[in-house]
Amino acid sequence: MTAKKVTWLELFYDLLFVAAVSKASHVLLHVEDETLSLPTLGKFVLIFIPIWWAWVGQTLFVNRYGQDIVSHRIFLIIQLFFVLIMTASLSLDFDQTYYSFLIGYVGLRAMTAVQYLFVRSKENGHLRATAHYLGTRFWVGLVISACSLFFDSWVRYLVLYAGIALDILLPLLGRKILVKTPANTHHLLERFSLFALILLGESVVSILSVLQSSVWTLQSVGFAALTFVLIIAMWWQYYDNLEKKVDKNVHTAGQTIIYGHLFIFLSLCMLAASIQLLFLNKLHYELMLNLIFGSVLLYFASTTMVFHVYRHKQHQLGIVHLGVLTAILVCFYILDVVVHVSNVMIMGELALFFAVYAKITT
Repeated sequence: MTAKKVTWLELFYDLLFVAAVSKASHVLLHVEDETLSLPTLGKFVLIFIPIWWAWVGQTLFVNRYGQDIVSHRIFLIIQLFFVLIMTASLSLDFDQTYYSFLIGYVGLRAMTAVQYLFVRSKENGHLRATAHYLGTRFWVGLVISACSLFFDSWVRYLVLYAGIALDILLPLLGRKILVKTPANTHHLLERFSLFALILLGESVVSILSVLQSSVWTLQSVGFAALTFVLIIAMWWQYYDNLEKKVDKNVHTAGQTIIYGHLFIFLSLCMLAASIQLLFLNKLHYELMLNLIFGSVLLYFASTTMVFHVYRHKQHQLGIVHLGVLTAILVCFYILDVVVHVSNVMIMGELALFFAVYAKITT
């Protein structure tokens, strides 16, 4: 498979999503009475999914049809404007900014659908069929989401996310068509890995917040150092797998990469927020353990799934490896539930887990 180069405009496009991701992650920092409520956690997920899907939509178009030409640049630049509108509208008080959010999201997705229709006439065979399928079917979800304008209260959100859910399912429903025009695996992995790097950066920002939120003590410096080790181990594990263990010439629709990375991205955001909450002791102890270990478990499961599909057969993990890693994580969790340990200890355990994860998988 020919390597497809990521363009500078794509990288600039990603930068605008940094602000959107950051605002979504900060929802998790809204803690009251040492509790992170399920509604708050739900709002984070519901805010994050449209951001992820809007980014994925344009990434997949560029993957199959994108060229660094004037017409495609214009489409992408127009979308940048809608990204700004959507990002400015992200808030816990969604009712106040609902209309501007809807304009931003629907504008983004509509431009992607128009792009598919635009290239349809210029393509032949399976590429034309794929462009026709996506360019026409995406309007169904968009129309449903737009109809949320005619409703109030919770019904409005139900209609909005019904449209988004259908939009997300359409590539899965049309898999038989899409596999005939396989994604460029090299480009797709590079795009998603670059976005993962942005989210790892959120954890680095959390370290800075830790150091700036208190007087430098042995405990705060130790916590920051162990967090840094954890982030480096995560980076090592993810990107060494990507560069050395993955077969980038596999011909697939790329859906394991696409949908698997939703959970990778969610876990990275949750982990970044957990770092701050853990250091500041803002959550009840057991809730804190559930949040941070749940984030790590989600990351471990989703990265294992994604890389397993694309790893060279001789590099795929065995049941023993998965069993050892799972046992380490479970043992640390049980130990921390039974014995009330310090935040530095918890971070040390997780840093050790990721160091072992990196060693085993790379």
